[in-house]
Amino acid sequence: MISIIIPVFNEEAAIAELLTFLSRCKGIDNAEIVVVDGGSTDTTAKVVNSFGVKFFESPQKGRASQMNYGASQAKYEILYFLHSDTFPPKNFIKQIKRGVNKGYQSGCFRLSFGISHPVLQFYSWFTRFDVDFFRFGDQSLFTERELFERAGGFDEKLLVMEDQEIVKALKRQGRFKILKDSVITSARKYQKVGVIKLQVIFLMIVILYYLGVNQITIVHFYRESIK
Repeated sequence: MISIIIPVFNEEAAIAELLTFLSRCKGIDNAEIVVVDGGSTDTTAKVVNSFGVKFFESPQKGRASQMNYGASQAKYEILYFLHSDTFPPKNFIKQIKRGVNKGYQSGCFRLSFGISHPVLQFYSWFTRFDVDFFRFGDQSLFTERELFERAGGFDEKLLVMEDQEIVKALKRQGRFKILKDSVITSARKYQKVGVIKLQVIFLMIVILYYLGVNQITIVHFYRESIK
């Protein structure tokens, strides 16, 4: 049994599309869906409740806090963290269970995008390799609960790069697997900002993070850069 944990913030359209998709996936009857809101001001809550899945208001805003809270409310021993604009393979539950049965305590899928562009295809190709630099939350993440708790969960002090840091922590504690299929993540930000420009911005964020730049400064840089 798998708990699918989805953090949201003002995602009324995206979450409706994702929940509709998940309802048609194989094995979804053997899973629970836990949506954790970070203080949305649109109709996200109403949309989620119309699907009859679990919905919680996070005590703290922020994706790391929301995912940790979702994990605390989930009832199953396999946790699957999924972004609201990312669509897993239709048989993702089977693939995750197979990975766990083979002794992998955590892992993710490869990444693909909702549009065809040479730069994004090039980036996607690298996500098949077990290199931490290419591990981001859009690839989704599964983990056994016990391992997640040993790893300390998501670092709630982080506003960015929380996904990459949890992967590092999980890999220190157990076996990690990149599953063969790909999730499809939305390219809406790339279409709005520009594919090359946004990739450069993301690269700069990674560099700033590893240089030890303050998290608030990095977030400010990102918001100003995508205007």
